Amino acid sequence: MTQTYSKSRQKAEIAFGNVQSQFFARNNAVDELDFLARSREEKTLRLREARLAKELQDRTAATASLLAKRARKP
Repeated sequence: MTQTYSKSRQKAEIAFGNVQSQFFARNNAVDELDFLARSREEKTLRLREARLAKELQDRTAATASLLAKRARKP
């Protein structure tokens, strides 16, 4: 059963629907920005960990090389 509303009620319903749409669209945009920020932070963390691991490996190799050179000298 459908009800017929007055024109002012119909306008109010349409306006409310538009506000609700904007509200949900804004929430979706905020969620998307949060997701992007979280993704960027995770990627930065992964890259930092990889860089630190490589630097440690390079330092270890350099130290081993220096120790090998010292051991060869009489």
